[in-house]
Amino acid sequence: MEQRRDIENIKPACRLILASASPRRRELLERIGLKPEIHPSTLEENPLCTEPAQVVMELAGQKARDVMAQVREEARTTGILFSGIIIGSDTVVSVDDEILGKPADRDEALEMIGRIQGRSHRVYTGVAILTEDRESCFAVETRVDVYPMSDAEIEAYVDCGESMDKAGAYGIQGSFAAHIRGIDGSYTNVMGLPVGRLYQELKRICPEKIEDLLKHTA
Repeated sequence: MEQRRDIENIKPACRLILASASPRRRELLERIGLKPEIHPSTLEENPLCTEPAQVVMELAGQKARDVMAQVREEARTTGILFSGIIIGSDTVVSVDDEILGKPADRDEALEMIGRIQGRSHRVYTGVAILTEDRESCFAVETRVDVYPMSDAEIEAYVDCGESMDKAGAYGIQGSFAAHIRGIDGSYTNVMGLPVGRLYQELKRICPEKIEDLLKHTA
């Protein structure tokens, strides 16, 4: 009985959980002083809408809520309530009103790079923020302009190994930077997490939690 009372009196530490296994998203959070726990969602992606900004918000929300359900189940087992923030995120590339996700194979990667070279496309990242009692979701859009690329350049890039785990088959932070003419909007959004907008939203909806997390990671 005393042990149970002691558990109930424990004030849970504030946790920041990233519902993604993406090393880029983790790195971006760490750059702004936030060190997340990594707890990727295993939910199968199944968006009901088709408009890019809505798709990424829907998928980000699905991921965050899936991890929240897992964390609450964990809390029921330990008896220590969850206190903190869960961040879900999803990124897609849109060209000619068609969404490009991650390529399934080399041929699809070559096709995707062929479609975005020599023109502009848009990158959308949706972010969902969940706390114990609040949920916020938003999407950020960035336009990316790509220089013309020869077939040899496209093949060389795809074969360098950066394409397969990235929406649109490229990573702006890697060697594809040689082919970027310019961007209009958030650079980190193209990497997979618009940390400027995210941080402002965190300050708006849970300022005390952010102060606590920054204090313990300083």
